[in-house]
Amino acid sequence: MSLDIDHLRGWIGREDSASEVLSPALIRQFNATFDRSSGETPGDVAPLLVHFCLAQPTVPTTELGPDGHAARGGFLPPVPLPRRMWAGGAFSFYGDILIGDEVTRRSVVKDVVLKTGRTGPLCFVTVEHEVTANGRPVLTERQDIVYREAPAKGQSPAKPAADPAPLGEKSTQITPSAAYLFRYSAMTFNGHRIHYDKDYVRDVEGYPGLIVHGPLQATLLCQFAADLKGTRPATFSFRSIGTIFDTNDFTINAVEAEDGGLRLWTAQAGGPTAMEASASW
Repeated sequence: MSLDIDHLRGWIGREDSASEVLSPALIRQFNATFDRSSGETPGDVAPLLVHFCLAQPTVPTTELGPDGHAARGGFLPPVPLPRRMWAGGAFSFYGDILIGDEVTRRSVVKDVVLKTGRTGPLCFVTVEHEVTANGRPVLTERQDIVYREAPAKGQSPAKPAADPAPLGEKSTQITPSAAYLFRYSAMTFNGHRIHYDKDYVRDVEGYPGLIVHGPLQATLLCQFAADLKGTRPATFSFRSIGTIFDTNDFTINAVEAEDGGLRLWTAQAGGPTAMEASASW
């Protein structure tokens, strides 16, 4: 497939913004989804990465593509590759979001780059988000999105097998039930069918089961890091290098890093690392 990279790079600098008040109801839903507890009244500090559930694009259902994503060519460039995944990201935290705050997200397309990978052309789109709460800067985020070709008919989309990941010095097990993934999709207003439509993900995309969201894994790892250190990190970054399905449990893991931070990762039971991350204070 031929990609007009100069045309796609015309989206660099394009902006989008939205605001939403963080309600106690959303915090109750967030805590219930993650089986966590925290303050749920106005003025209480909100859980880390709850901003993924706030001020998200609200595209009409009639404007969704066949995969459940918004049709191409709005804020994001119209990359003509069928598979879109969240490849990674990085955060710098400056303050806390409080329940009752009006949270504003300002997003800018920073870069569009074409590369070649094992499966063919890869188009990487980098988006930068600035998040404020009642006008206070609370975090900046770099989001890396990758678009790629679909595998040929009969070809598995999975990567070659790798050695199983070890357990960390600290580790906990997560069951990625269909209800768990559906709840997270609903909170983040994510229509991507790979996370809740088993017939679609198996018959169209060729995967063995529902796919665990990248942002969900990042949220688990960031919260795990904060729980272990007793406070939110100053920076947190992650990179997706594999896929986790709802076919088996997975673990979140952490070890101490030489700089006093934490090295973290997720892995399906008996499988290789799916997401690797680092947190610093």
